[in-house]
Amino acid sequence: MYDVMGATVESPDMETMRRVLDGLVGADGEHADVSLSHESGWCLSVFADGLVVWENAEDDAVVPGEMRGIGREEVLELLGLLTAGDIAAVQAFPWSG
Repeated sequence: MYDVMGATVESPDMETMRRVLDGLVGADGEHADVSLSHESGWCLSVFADGLVVWENAEDDAVVPGEMRGIGREEVLELLGLLTAGDIAAVQAFPWSG
């Protein structure tokens, strides 16, 4: 996981993910998101303006999905699912592409 300043957070637990999300409060134009990547190439990026992006960094053929305005607990649910490697559960959310 990467925090808002780009620092790596290894194997974050739920409390650590909460703290990383808290860092979005001080986000600016240069440092606007936090992200979590899985070894499969799938990545969730969460932006300070409420945008969440779901993409596979290793497969250019996959169109990134987006959601806006979802709650903090739902974002934490998504992050937890990705940490657990439950890609299908993350993909089941209503992403627009």
